[in-house]
Amino acid sequence: MQPVTAADYHEIAKPADPRLSPDGEQVAFLRKQALDDERTESTVYLVDCDGSRPPRRLTLAEGVDAEPRWSPSGDRLAFTSTRGEDDRSQLWILPIDGGEARRVTNVVGGVSDIAWSPDGERLAFVQSVTPEDREEGRDLSVPDDYEPADHPDPRVIDRTVYRTAQQHFDGRRPGIYLVDADATVEGAEADDDPAITRLTDREADFGSPAFGDAETLYYTESVGEDPDDSYAIAIHAHDLANVAFGDDETGGDDGDDGDGDGSTEDDAVERIHTTYGWGTPLAATADGRVAFAHVEPDQASLRQTDLQVFDRHSGEVVNLTADLDRGLGYEAAPMWGPDDDTLYFSTADEGAVAVWAAPGDGSVDPERVVRKGMVSGATVAGPIDAGPERVTVAFATSEWDHPGDLFVYDATADETRRLTTLNAAFLAERHVGEPEEIRFDSDGTEIQGWVLTPPDGGADPDRETHPLVVEVHGGPHAMWSPSGTMWHEFQTLAARGYVVFWSNPRGSAGYGAEHMAAIERDWGAVTLSDVMAGVDVVAERADVDEEDVFLTGGSFGGFMTAWAVGNTDRFRAAVAQRGVYDLTGFYGSTDGAYKLLEGDFDTTPIEEPAWLWEQSPTGHVTDVDTPTLLIHAEDDTRTPICTAELYHRLLRKKGVETRFVRYPREGHELSRSGEPGHIVDRIERIARWFDGYSTHHDAPKALDRPEGEGLTAEADEADSAAEDDE
Repeated sequence: MQPVTAADYHEIAKPADPRLSPDGEQVAFLRKQALDDERTESTVYLVDCDGSRPPRRLTLAEGVDAEPRWSPSGDRLAFTSTRGEDDRSQLWILPIDGGEARRVTNVVGGVSDIAWSPDGERLAFVQSVTPEDREEGRDLSVPDDYEPADHPDPRVIDRTVYRTAQQHFDGRRPGIYLVDADATVEGAEADDDPAITRLTDREADFGSPAFGDAETLYYTESVGEDPDDSYAIAIHAHDLANVAFGDDETGGDDGDDGDGDGSTEDDAVERIHTTYGWGTPLAATADGRVAFAHVEPDQASLRQTDLQVFDRHSGEVVNLTADLDRGLGYEAAPMWGPDDDTLYFSTADEGAVAVWAAPGDGSVDPERVVRKGMVSGATVAGPIDAGPERVTVAFATSEWDHPGDLFVYDATADETRRLTTLNAAFLAERHVGEPEEIRFDSDGTEIQGWVLTPPDGGADPDRETHPLVVEVHGGPHAMWSPSGTMWHEFQTLAARGYVVFWSNPRGSAGYGAEHMAAIERDWGAVTLSDVMAGVDVVAERADVDEEDVFLTGGSFGGFMTAWAVGNTDRFRAAVAQRGVYDLTGFYGSTDGAYKLLEGDFDTTPIEEPAWLWEQSPTGHVTDVDTPTLLIHAEDDTRTPICTAELYHRLLRKKGVETRFVRYPREGHELSRSGEPGHIVDRIERIARWFDGYSTHHDAPKALDRPEGEGLTAEADEADSAAEDDE
């Protein structure tokens, strides 16, 4: 059996976004796998729920496919794809009984958040465009001679939040559109009547389209005196009875009544409710019940998200999760079951993700339907009147022994079937270790964690002990498990001879409101107390060298890594990744995540600048002696690189052994969905940094090695050069 390596990332396939056919007989899903060092392939596959046939690919390996969505009749599958001459996602529809996919849109702002109408005649979607795009009609059809403009020069900012996900908005705002399901852009001339209707036209951010009946579309709008600085989200109901394709249903900017709250005078649009939070998916029924997420706005980032239902006829709101001490998760968006009376939703749940069912009237407490590994997508189908006891639930999940597959839970038979083995050939040749769950006490709180040991004695089988790598998750209100997005990294480090320990310290989701809010105004000390309590427990194991301990983490884990080395000398070396190192710098440079500081710390840099410096890793850099590698993404808009630049310079001035590795073209999702070559390189650099300070690895320090030595990218370049010389 071979050990898992960082370069194995290219061999691993993962499922995503599973969608059951309306009859519950088939599941459409995305299969994602690295194509080369720069690109990841994402294509749509189909598998039968009875497991009688292996999965089969439905779409071409061209562009990046996303959002497979069945038509209500089950005869067509809509999806978005970047196939074509540019990287804008467009809407495509594929007949299930055979034939080529048909391109439905050619719009300037790309297509996302697609939703079928119940009669299957049209789809709603979101695209982000500028006022100029709307004025010129490019949001309905892009002229053949259109050339996208470069970014503004100079870039003028008039918004509180002006960038996210590696991009500046540059005047673009998301709006809601309708398109005829029979439309096609093949052979269409630029001046043809578009089969797309623009439903929103105000300078506002709209999203989450969801049909109730065929003539009613619900969607959200960020509202407030400054919507960028507000948790308020309006829920609108749009009457589509008189909408004809190609009409401008917006009425222009005159639709806003001028009070800044997003209300409208358009008789076809009714603002039915206002919720609060970071954004919310919607799920609606034909009889006027709308499910949505809700968070109390006071210190919202410390609070668990509830699932609520608004009834348009009674005007009442029911909180379905009021007595469930878990926060609504977005691993599987809330959805109504086939009976239109039961809602299904997901939550983090003590190291796993659970799918729950609850009646829409809140008459019965939610019950777990599925709890299996780290669920990353789920969908429900069944007979038209089926309740929780008769539905089929399809879900993608990863577990300790595989990085991801599709499963179905048949409630009638009360059994779970595995539908795919996407990585069977890979796993048959690799040693995969099973993590051991541990529970330990920290200041009177029970903390859950896991320990993964090296296979076959690790890098040095003649020694009785192994070095220890401690990993800290991001968030801070996230949750780790024995699987999930870290499966490959943990298995790789173990294969290189390290015992790996990770946990869900206070502040993590999945353990209740008190656990999540325990780090209020204290990210560093509380979390470090829990992490070190776990380190003490693990270091007592006979197979662990308590003197050879290393630390790493990303995002909030990067913050904690830097905080730890400024407050303890327990670690031989550390790697801080994509972290927040100066809270004031983070507040001013991040996207909407500055609300995280306002919520978790209940303050701003204006109110307590000196105190926030003391709560930042940079405030403790004079106490750092631990060799520390910094890893960051240059286009990260969530934890911008500026605070890493400050921290790196201070480490250099202090004389700490350090290095700063910056990845171009990458954002905050570097470790999860970055360029495959960068993902491999990042893991290898972490291991190489630790190897150089470990007494168990006969390796020089990374600072003393030629740049690129021991890295896959360097080896590949050398091999390519050798081939060229032959």
